[in-house]
Amino acid sequence: MAGLIRGFAGFGLSAVVMASAATFVPPVELIPMCYMLEGAASLVMFRGGMADANMKIVWSLVICSAIGMPLGLLATTSVNVETSRNLALSLILALTLAQFFKLKPPFLATPKGLYASGLTAGVATGLASVGGMVIALYVLASGTRPKQMRASLVMFLCISMFTSLVWLIAYDVMTREALWRGVLMAPVVLTGVFAGTWLFRPAYEPLYKAVCLTLLALLSLKGLISQFV
Repeated sequence: MAGLIRGFAGFGLSAVVMASAATFVPPVELIPMCYMLEGAASLVMFRGGMADANMKIVWSLVICSAIGMPLGLLATTSVNVETSRNLALSLILALTLAQFFKLKPPFLATPKGLYASGLTAGVATGLASVGGMVIALYVLASGTRPKQMRASLVMFLCISMFTSLVWLIAYDVMTREALWRGVLMAPVVLTGVFAGTWLFRPAYEPLYKAVCLTLLALLSLKGLISQFV
């Protein structure tokens, strides 16, 4: 399912993995695994993204995200597992609801909004590996065409893989166990990515997107509720 959503919408893979598994695996252990899976998906989707993306915006987002990511990693590695897990799931739920209800703050359509979005995406990546959802909220506010939106998301996630790796190594988060988890799950995820890419049809995007966001909201709610039951 995570790969299917990533292939169709251009984002959401890490959010689905985090929302599904954060209840029994600490987020700090899921972040490097998500990195591996996002990397595999980015390689598959790179060619299509390069042609349609707004690369000027993509590079601004990538640079600002690289600045924000260590702040998110610092938070994730400094608090206990329960707090980290709840922060991750709450962030996923908040970002999902913001997109589901099509919230488009005017501030995001300004240059300052661009830089703030990139910085926030970096923090979100370090905290819960969900920076792509922050960028998705930004491109929704910009009124970008669906095809360009998806391509820009693909390229942002692809290029930011390089800066993310630097910080993951610096914080000693990229463990051998996480690498093996990513390798083992990659074939299944890539199958979903290919299927999602094949299903991408601009005419049907509103329906598919609503389904994807509903799934993310339900998964994150389930994870949060399970902490108190």
